[in-house]
Amino acid sequence: MESWLNEIMPNVMNKTPELWKSTQQTLYMTFYSGIISFVIGLIIGIVLIATGPKGIAKNKLIYSILDKVINLFRSIPFVILLASLIPLTRLVVGSAIGTKGAILPLIFGTVPFYARQVETALAEINHGLVEAAIAMGTSPIGVIFRVYLKESIPSLVRVTVITSISLIGLTAMAGAIGGGGLGDFAIRYGHQRNQADITYVTVIMMLLMVMIIQSVGNIIIKKTTH
Repeated sequence: MESWLNEIMPNVMNKTPELWKSTQQTLYMTFYSGIISFVIGLIIGIVLIATGPKGIAKNKLIYSILDKVINLFRSIPFVILLASLIPLTRLVVGSAIGTKGAILPLIFGTVPFYARQVETALAEINHGLVEAAIAMGTSPIGVIFRVYLKESIPSLVRVTVITSISLIGLTAMAGAIGGGGLGDFAIRYGHQRNQADITYVTVIMMLLMVMIIQSVGNIIIKKTTH
């Protein structure tokens, strides 16, 4: 088996420890930037739906500011965002390279996308349920937790899966400026040294991550759909 693997992907077999290290770096970036982005994005998404035109706490100023900021960051290509955030990343993290240096840009790249996805998911809730809850004397906070969040769990899981998959792609792009991970591994060896087997294995590794996330998401959606 080992001899067969050495024959079809010799460069990968020679760099197996570095491949696993790069995989761990990708998982590290995805996990930590994902957790932070999902918390911040969820809060912003809730504020958007609550202060929006049909919200339970209408506030045109807050909604307008958040809406424009999100649109601004979503319009910036991630590679340009990476470069433009280098001074801020150095100030906050101490370094603009490596996996730690990639976390902040990944958060800035993910939060606007996820916040908009959350807003869309919450907007799908039947407004009659919201009106009924308000008529029963439920507070705005109660409406958010008992109606918006409770009734939109499947949709929120779905957009979280979509964002997680997108985030894996962003970690690969972070490798372009030395962010580490599978993207950096593929660029340094697969592209720059023309070692095709490394490129193919890297793609397979990232596809496996996507498939696992999608499968877990599908299971949760099935269990929470009613």
